[in-house]
Amino acid sequence: MKSSLSDSTELTWDSPIESLAKSKKPSPTLEKLAETGINKISDLLWILPLRIHKSPAPAAFREAQYDQFFRGSGKVIHAEIRPAFGRRGKGNILLYNGYVVLKDDLSNESMGLRWFNLYPNQKKQIESLERIHFLGQVQEFKAQKQIINPQILTTEEIAPYIIEYPTLNKLPGNTFKKAIELIPSNLWSKVPQVLPELGYDKKLSLGEAFRIIHGRIPAEDFNAKLKDQAEERLIYEEFLIDQLKIQTRRKFIKKKSAPIFKTDDTLIKNLKSTLPFTLTDDQDKVFGDVLKDFTSGHPMMRMVQGDVGCGKTVVAYLASRVVTQLGYQVALMCPTEALAQQHFESFKEMAPEISIELLLGSTKAKEKKALLAKLKSGDINIVIGTHALFQDSVIFHKLGLAIIDEQHKFGVEQRLKLVAKGEGTHSLIMTATPIPRTLSLAQYGDLDISSIKTMPSGRRGIKTRITERVNYDKYVEFVKSRLMQREQAYFVFPAIEESETMDLQNVKESLKKYQESFRAFKVEMLHGKMKPEEKQKVVQDFRDQKIHILVSTSVIEVGINIPNSTIMSIYNPERFGLSSLHQLRGRVGRGDKPGFCFLVLDKDLAPEAHHRLEVIEKNLDGFVIAEEDLKFRGEGDLFGVDQSGSVTTKKLANFLTHTAILEQVVADVEKLKVSHPALLNPIFEKLAKDQKILDTI
Repeated sequence: MKSSLSDSTELTWDSPIESLAKSKKPSPTLEKLAETGINKISDLLWILPLRIHKSPAPAAFREAQYDQFFRGSGKVIHAEIRPAFGRRGKGNILLYNGYVVLKDDLSNESMGLRWFNLYPNQKKQIESLERIHFLGQVQEFKAQKQIINPQILTTEEIAPYIIEYPTLNKLPGNTFKKAIELIPSNLWSKVPQVLPELGYDKKLSLGEAFRIIHGRIPAEDFNAKLKDQAEERLIYEEFLIDQLKIQTRRKFIKKKSAPIFKTDDTLIKNLKSTLPFTLTDDQDKVFGDVLKDFTSGHPMMRMVQGDVGCGKTVVAYLASRVVTQLGYQVALMCPTEALAQQHFESFKEMAPEISIELLLGSTKAKEKKALLAKLKSGDINIVIGTHALFQDSVIFHKLGLAIIDEQHKFGVEQRLKLVAKGEGTHSLIMTATPIPRTLSLAQYGDLDISSIKTMPSGRRGIKTRITERVNYDKYVEFVKSRLMQREQAYFVFPAIEESETMDLQNVKESLKKYQESFRAFKVEMLHGKMKPEEKQKVVQDFRDQKIHILVSTSVIEVGINIPNSTIMSIYNPERFGLSSLHQLRGRVGRGDKPGFCFLVLDKDLAPEAHHRLEVIEKNLDGFVIAEEDLKFRGEGDLFGVDQSGSVTTKKLANFLTHTAILEQVVADVEKLKVSHPALLNPIFEKLAKDQKILDTI
C-alpha cells in the first residue's frame, strides 16, 4: 500500500503527527489526532485494528457466506431511496435510506444492498449507477442474503486488505485508517522498540508484528497463524514495557537512603512478651522480613497481605514499637474513622506507656491544634488517623515509618504525601484483599510482598449460605435463635435510601421492616452519611450489646471488630464485589463462637451472577476469592489514575488470559538484569524521567 509520502527520507517515528500532512495547510484530521494525545507518528502504531481481512476476489452471488466479506457486481434491477425518517446529518442536511436489488453479473441470482443515513451526494451517486461493484459483509434478512452499507468500488483495483479501526475519543475508525495510510513505507522497517532484539525475540521482530497487524505486508503472505504470532509479539511488548516501568520504580526506591533501625534479640523478645498471645509462624516470619528491611539503609516498601483477622495489625504494632524505641515517630493511616478508632484502642491497650494519639477529620479544632503541636515537637510517638494525616498542617518531628491499612482505599498521591513527611520514610502497606499471583507479577513487582495465611488459634470458622426466597422464613427463625443466645447480627444493604433506578433493598426502609419483625430485639441503623459522633455512638452501643441487630451499608466492611457478632446477612449480594463480600463476612466469627454469613436474595439471578455468589459460599480462602474476583472485574490500569479494574490501557495483553507470556517476560527481564545491565540502565534512566512512573512509588 503506497502513501503520498512513500519516498520521504526526512520523517522518523518521533516526528510530530502533523508531519504527515500532504500540504502546509492545517489538517483537521491530524489536529484532532493531536488533541487525543496522538502527538508522534509512532503513537499510531498502537491504534490497533478491530479486524483485518484479506480483500476477497470477485465472486458469484451464490458463493456469498453469512458473516463473511463478499465482493461482487451486478446490474441494478430495483432501486428505492427515501428520506431517513427525518434524520439529519452535519449542517442539518436531510439524510436518506436506500435499498437496491442487483442481478449478478456472474449468474442469474440477485442480492439486496441496503444503506442507512445517506448524504445527498451519496444518494445521487447510487441513483446514477446502472451497475454496482461492491464490497461488504453478508447478513441475513428474511431468509435472504443482503449487505448493509456496502462500499461502492469505483475501480476493479481495491486495497489488498479490509481494515477496521476503532472509534476513539469520538474520532471514527476511518480517521485512524487514513492517518496510518499516510505513513511512509520506508518507516515500517524502522519501528522503534524499548529493547533491541535479543534472545527473548524468537519468532517475530516488533516491526514485523506491527506490519502484519496493520496490513503492511503482501496479501498473499497474510494468514491467521501469522496474525496470531504478531499479536503474541505485541502482547509480549506490552508486558515488557510494564515490567521495565516496575523495575524502574524498584531501582529508584533502592537508590534512596533511609534510617537504619537495628535491634537485638533482647529487644525483640521483650516486645513479643508484651503481647497477650503468641505469634503464629506466619506472623513471626513477616515480622522478621520487616526487621531485615529496617537494616537495609533503603526505604522499606513491603506489602503484608492476608485474610481478614489473620493478624496483620500485630505485625504493624511490633514494627511501630521498634521504630519508636529508636527515637522515631510512626503514622498509621486508615480509610475509615471506625478502623482508625479500632487501631487506636488496640494500640493503647498494648502500649499504655507511650504517647499514642488519634487524628480524624472530625477532631475538634482546639484538640487538633494541640495534637499537631505535640506531633511537631516529637511528644507523640504514634499517630493513628484517616486522610487527615497527609494534610499540609501535619508536620512530624522525625517520621520513620508510615503504615497504610487497606492501601487500595487510597490514591497514590495521598500515600506519597504522607511518606514525604519524613526523610527516607519506611512504608508498610497492609491489605486484607489478597493479591493474586498474576496481579503481583503485573502490578506489584516493585514491592516486597509478605503473606500471612495461618489464622490465630481459637477461631471457630464461618459457614456461608445463599438464602433464596424459598427458605427465607427458615433463615429468619435461625437468626432469632442466635439472638436469643445473646449473639448479635449485621444486616448489610447496598443502598441508604430507596432508588428509583435500581431495585435495591435499602437501609432506611429495611430498618422499619426489621424493627417490626424483630420486636423483641433492639435494631438500629448505621451508614456513611451519618455524622461521625453518631456513627461512633452506634458502634459503641453495638459493642456494649445495647443493640442486637445493626442495619448498615458496607461502611462496616473494615474497622469493626466485635467478637460477639456472629451473623452477617448481606442483602442484594449480587451488587457487591467478591472481595467486598469476603471482607464483610470477615466481621463475624472473630471470637470463640462460630460465624454465619447469609447471602440473601430477593429475586432470581442470572446463572453468571449466581455463580459469583457460589464462589463465596464454597470458599473461605481469600486468595482463591481474589483470583475469581479479578476474573470478574478485569485487570485495571496499572500505571494510570484508574485503579478500579474497569478500564485497561492495554491493547491486547491481559494477564488473566496471557499469564504464560507475562511469566516469560518477567523471567526474561530478570535474566537481562544479570546479562545486560549496561543495556537496561539507560532505559531505566529514560523511564525515570516520566514522573508519572515514579509517582507510584
